[in-house]
Amino acid sequence: MSFAPVTLRRPTDGDGYSLHQLVARCQPLDTNSVYCNLLQCADFADTAIAAENTDGQLVGFISGYRPPSRPDTLFVWQVAVDTSLRGQGLALRMLLALTERVAAQGVDFLETTISPDNGASQALFKRTFARLGVDYETRTLFSRAGHFAGQHEDEVLYRAGPLNASVLAETHKENA
Repeated sequence: MSFAPVTLRRPTDGDGYSLHQLVARCQPLDTNSVYCNLLQCADFADTAIAAENTDGQLVGFISGYRPPSRPDTLFVWQVAVDTSLRGQGLALRMLLALTERVAAQGVDFLETTISPDNGASQALFKRTFARLGVDYETRTLFSRAGHFAGQHEDEVLYRAGPLNASVLAETHKENA
């Protein structure tokens, strides 16, 4: 697969406004306030990854965090890829690079939630889990009726792991 010419890096607080603009271009992602995006880029930089093109523009971003009750887990909150780069493997490349980075910090499991109608995200995470050689399980975490007053699809939790250091090393070689 041919990768777009991008640089993957840790975000900085200078990426907050650009992240806000990127997410706004990536419908149907939920937009948050610029302030929230600033916090994602500053306080959660260890569990996020930014992709910038050769012009220095933010064209991809994954935000995540380590839940306080499960510090061995990376919860991936949002994956955003500029429309001009979709279908080029950037989301997978970012997710694998982020996983490799957080695994070195003691993360053994990946989690995310995906609504049942989001086939693209389901495919991305299933490809990621396959590349990492990890099993996954699913369950409804937040239900349409119980949590969203019928106004949003269920959010299904995908939990995968444990991560294997040797598989991560091989994945890194393939993506380098």
